[in-house]
Amino acid sequence: MTEPLTVPAYELAQVNIGRLQFPLDSPELKDFVDALDPVNAVADAAEGFVWRHTNTLTAFMYQGQHRELLARRREWFERMREAMAAPWWVPAGHRPTVAEAEERVLHLRAHGPTPYAFTLRTSFPPQGAEPAAPVDIPEGLGCSV
Repeated sequence: MTEPLTVPAYELAQVNIGRLQFPLDSPELKDFVDALDPVNAVADAAEGFVWRHTNTLTAFMYQGQHRELLARRREWFERMREAMAAPWWVPAGHRPTVAEAEERVLHLRAHGPTPYAFTLRTSFPPQGAEPAAPVDIPEGLGCSV
């Protein structure tokens, strides 16, 4: 007798934002730009990966080539005092928009970790992922998911 397949009701979405210190085609960012395709290939092959914006996030972030690049992030990105990454739960199959990702990171900045938008250190189960309060999204925030 085989076990029935269970389809997850939710998947983890995640956004990172950053402000580059130099233009993307500058010599200062060459190592970073050269590593984008190999690092994204590792993400694409990671267990649990569904789409460019989700994977087994903690394992991917802190292992291998991504960890090496993460250690050098100060060379390429401005230091940000506010939250620059936000995970949140989405219904299985939903693909977040840039506007949704912007709203989630702004919510995290305004309200701290909640089930609606949280951090890797303070996470929540998928249930109850409603916003604590509305958040205005300023034009040109510049998030990418």
